[in-house]
Amino acid sequence: MRRRDFITLLGGAASAVWPHAARAQQGAMPVIGFLHPASPETQTERLRAFRQGLKDAGFIEGENVTIEYRWADNQSDRFPVLAAGLVRRQVAVIVAGNSSAAFAAKGATTTIPIVFTSPEDPVGLGLVASLARPDGNLTGINWFASELSAKRLELLRELVPGAARVALLVEPANVRITEGTVRDVEAAARALGLQIRVLNANTTREIETAFATLASERTDALFVGSSSFFNARRVQLAHWATHHRVPATYPARQYVEAGGLMSYGGSLTDASRQMGVYTGRILKGAKPADLPVVQSSKFELVINAQTARMLGLTVPATLLASADEVIE
Repeated sequence: MRRRDFITLLGGAASAVWPHAARAQQGAMPVIGFLHPASPETQTERLRAFRQGLKDAGFIEGENVTIEYRWADNQSDRFPVLAAGLVRRQVAVIVAGNSSAAFAAKGATTTIPIVFTSPEDPVGLGLVASLARPDGNLTGINWFASELSAKRLELLRELVPGAARVALLVEPANVRITEGTVRDVEAAARALGLQIRVLNANTTREIETAFATLASERTDALFVGSSSFFNARRVQLAHWATHHRVPATYPARQYVEAGGLMSYGGSLTDASRQMGVYTGRILKGAKPADLPVVQSSKFELVINAQTARMLGLTVPATLLASADEVIE
């Protein structure tokens, strides 16, 4: 065989082999299973933060890692099926967007690493054995939504000093968060001399019913509990609170950006970024049991000054001075 013909033959063989090799290499990319209680259109900022955390750890979606998204669309009863599907997919790690998703993932596998975010104490819930040594196949981020209930109520009282009756809106379907929130808020209310009226809402219609009750009982203020469902309905909540002229406090800044009055809580964006970092570390070989649960150290007080004016409220100078952001 002449040299030119041999090189041509070799080149043709290489062109046939290389695409298969490239596809094999692409197929070998680790896959992240992303299990979240909400829907993608409500999580743009947090997804961006999660991907940034992955990038900080050396992983870029579509380049050296694949993400399989599973959205529950605020139907928590779908978690077990969605989690089982990710296990069958043999993902390298499961990212759980709240404690309910984490429990579903934990029930579906004891071997695949799970990185969760939780507003409640994960040790008290039984997700991990301890914060320093999680044990098992779970670790994650705790952003203290429940533990900050007393502080949120104090800030609401400072903004509305004449308030005596406060409605507490919770999602009873999320039993663990609801029980902790009711317990903490009622204890804080007793210390402040406030009356608490618990209102339940699992659906959009029930939110409207809760606000109708709130208006008929002439409630002075509203405390909105932590809930992925409420977060997805934050525009509706902010609208109804303004419509009924009820000052309200929320667990995260996204509510205030949607027109809500005030929020105080851990930074969900920062927690999402940290989830990405931990996920990347696990993809590099770290074990969940060796990664301590991260406790949020960044807390944000955000006030919507325009909403305050619409409600006829004067925000005290002390609150303005301590706010991390005032939306005009």
